[in-house]
Amino acid sequence: MLTIHNSLSRSKQPFEPIEPGKVRMYVCGMTVYDYCHLGHARALVVFDVITRYLRWSGYDVDYVRNITDIDDKIIARANENGEDFRDLTARFIAAMHEDCHNLGVLPPDHEPRATDAVDGMLAMITTLIDNGHAYVADNGDVYYDVSHFPDYGKLSGKKIDDLRAGARVEIAEAKDDPLDFALWKAAKPGEPSWDSPWGPGRPGWHIECSVMSTAALGNHFDIHGGGRDLQFPHHENEIAQSEGATGEPFANYWVHNGFVRIADEKMSKSLGNFLTIREILERYRAEEVRYFIVNSHYRSPLNYSEEALGQAHGALERLYTALRDLPQDDGVDEAYLARFTAAMDDDFNTAEAVAVLFELAREINRARETEPARAALLGNTLRTLGGVLGLLQDDPVAFLQAGPGAGDGLDDAAIEAQIEARNQARKNRDFAAADRIRDELKEAGIELEDGSGGTSWRRA
Repeated sequence: MLTIHNSLSRSKQPFEPIEPGKVRMYVCGMTVYDYCHLGHARALVVFDVITRYLRWSGYDVDYVRNITDIDDKIIARANENGEDFRDLTARFIAAMHEDCHNLGVLPPDHEPRATDAVDGMLAMITTLIDNGHAYVADNGDVYYDVSHFPDYGKLSGKKIDDLRAGARVEIAEAKDDPLDFALWKAAKPGEPSWDSPWGPGRPGWHIECSVMSTAALGNHFDIHGGGRDLQFPHHENEIAQSEGATGEPFANYWVHNGFVRIADEKMSKSLGNFLTIREILERYRAEEVRYFIVNSHYRSPLNYSEEALGQAHGALERLYTALRDLPQDDGVDEAYLARFTAAMDDDFNTAEAVAVLFELAREINRARETEPARAALLGNTLRTLGGVLGLLQDDPVAFLQAGPGAGDGLDDAAIEAQIEARNQARKNRDFAAADRIRDELKEAGIELEDGSGGTSWRRA
């Protein structure tokens, strides 16, 4: 049975959907004022794998991932560039979609944008004011009154008194309590704004997700996800807003992926130590980046290094080498299927699931010559289970021959010509010439493998 680590209970719990056989899941998406970085890539891939696995397990999944296309950072960047904020966000939404496609991240079922949900935000804010959970400040801002929500802190485990002691209030804020947070911000000169019952303004960040999630999935749904950095205050505030407005539980399971770290520091735009997905894909293939992400449990820290990406390439080489030249088979080995499923049912443990893939590869290599039918069955199992993680869907030969340096040095035709010359030398028993050609190819980064079916090659 699938168990999920629920941040709300801080423990693993058996997964029981509200509606049998159906999963409704909302994940906080990108704030689109810059290119996505590797931390974003992790969240995108993690929840893509979770969605793939749930669907593969037979669930009907309704997956919502929002786009925040209006907030302080977007306004600041647009002003800095001297452009309309809509032009800025349109450009980076397109870039995000391109990054997702390159990483093999499937589109969500719904991708609502904050600017399209303002009417719903106004309605929810009005409800919160009417039921005493929010108030209009003297400066025209609308704030959520945290003291009216006794369960505040239940997701993060933080105590209100401790939070209040450490809270700071900006000079421009007119809130009654340091912990109260903005639902609606009164318009400032030169900022985009919308009409509201409290005057022109724009929504606060937190209210966006409460409205977009409940509009798409209902007041009460199964899974809410996002990066660990969103757990407080963003997700804590979402709970307060949503449950304050609807009187119903918000999400049953809260799933948070861990940070990406560089040199033992969290990767983030605010620290200036981030690598964009585009920068990384200039040096590494998308499947290598994806493997690097899924080879760690989603809740653990992910430490970026050149060595780790190099190891990802070597690991994929071993898996694709096992798949090369296998006959087609439609079956799946039940024992390996059960072990893979057990790993994924244990809080989506992709690290253990990847270990099963390598066990399959080793067994394929043992069976290849003596049990070709079993090797074919295992090969189909490897490709099928790899596909659940979004891996191993390329043609094995194409992957192996398009390794590092594929755009430099010898092209495919030149390599094939050298191999043909070596084969002719071996046929003529000129082994010195054959060895010389092999050494020259090795020097050029081309590894040859002689087998019963002839000589194959890959870029090392």
